[in-house]
Amino acid sequence: MSKRRVTLKILLFLVATDIFETLTQFFFKKSAMLQSSFTFKNLGDTIAFMKPLVFSPYLWLGFIFVFLTFVLWSTVLSKIDLSVAVPIASFSYILVPLVSIYFLHEVMTFLDWTGIFFILVGVVFVSMSSGKSKVSTQ
Repeated sequence: MSKRRVTLKILLFLVATDIFETLTQFFFKKSAMLQSSFTFKNLGDTIAFMKPLVFSPYLWLGFIFVFLTFVLWSTVLSKIDLSVAVPIASFSYILVPLVSIYFLHEVMTFLDWTGIFFILVGVVFVSMSSGKSKVSTQ
């Protein structure tokens, strides 16, 4: 079952899903940072850790962006093949580290960037081959 080709509207939806996914990760991280000095020794500690997070606006913003990502991603998948959508929507592999560096002041090493580069090269190879060898199941 092959879907339609990628239109500008679908491409914009894919870019939006990457941005929303990045925002989701950012807000979840900000929420978790509120409890960064917390130590886990038993199950009770996990519950104590989660209690203040429930009231964190960052957590709820993260959930809102999960929902928005789901809506957009479902719309995209109703229009194009998954094997086409996923490689195109891999921009978050770059966006998340950039947001982490700029807003969270995280440090990325050369090895980190090398790993991200190889992931992206793999995504390109997969996307190039996904349209060439369609196997019919009929």
